[in-house]
Amino acid sequence: MTDLVRDASSPTLARRSFPGALRKAGWPMARMRTYLAPALFIAPGFLLFLVAIVWPMLQAIQMSFYDWKVVAGAASTFIGLTNYIGALNDPHVWLSLSNSGVYMLFTVPPQIVLGLGIALLLKDKSPVQPLFRALYYLPVVTSWVVVSLLFRYLFADKGLVNWMLGLHVSWLSDRWTALVAICVLGVWKGVGWSMMIFLAALQGVPQSLVEAAKIDGANRWQRFRTVTLPSIWPAVGFVTVMLVIGGFNVFTSVQNMTGGAPAGDTDVMLTYMFRQAFDFLYFGYGSAIAVLLMIIVFALSIIQLRLFRAPSGEAV
Repeated sequence: MTDLVRDASSPTLARRSFPGALRKAGWPMARMRTYLAPALFIAPGFLLFLVAIVWPMLQAIQMSFYDWKVVAGAASTFIGLTNYIGALNDPHVWLSLSNSGVYMLFTVPPQIVLGLGIALLLKDKSPVQPLFRALYYLPVVTSWVVVSLLFRYLFADKGLVNWMLGLHVSWLSDRWTALVAICVLGVWKGVGWSMMIFLAALQGVPQSLVEAAKIDGANRWQRFRTVTLPSIWPAVGFVTVMLVIGGFNVFTSVQNMTGGAPAGDTDVMLTYMFRQAFDFLYFGYGSAIAVLLMIIVFALSIIQLRLFRAPSGEAV
């Protein structure tokens, strides 16, 4: 690229290299000033991310290859893949993984369907709209510990659920009934989050397309299927990916409602990892379980990103 300058020895215009002119004008300094302010704003968060996320993750990966000792003065022994081999041959790891999978399968679809349905009902302005939005979102901001203990009492042998249904079921004493209670809590607490994401996405649906579909005689279902759903498809993908990640990372509700009981039958991956690391002090083995879970979640996230790839080829 060139610019035009007047030669002092000639009345005609001469061409000069534009990059050269920029360098003389202090272009590197201008470019540095352009990126300096954003870098300074990003730096604290990025530093916190490195310290709180990346460094512990690398430490956990390192620990998974050792018989890690936490006692002062005790030497940790490198044992290679022994912890991983032990985890893959541990029946309780597979039981915990299956429980995590069950939780994910029975909480993610209801949160998506109910969250989207509620968002469709609340997207139009009305006098009570803010109230209902707040009520549906209230469980999201409530402490996991508080609601877990609340549901523990609701599903107790003489709790409110049995009283209302007229049953005498010991919900938290059996693997499958306990998982039902845990899944109900997960859906109840997460629907409001999905609703808010879908409400934001619905604001971006082109109203011109909706009106055109109405003129063409499309009913509500046809307008939703052909106009609304394609417009919010990236949001559906985002919500699904985040809920699947959260489903496999369930911990607090299981730990507080059952603690893995009875006999570890309700353990999920994180509760089993926690018990191995902090109850039995097998930090290397617990770290190996955590790394395996990280690999599973990462693989599932990649698959979902490909499945929810937008028609234009861009990922959600």
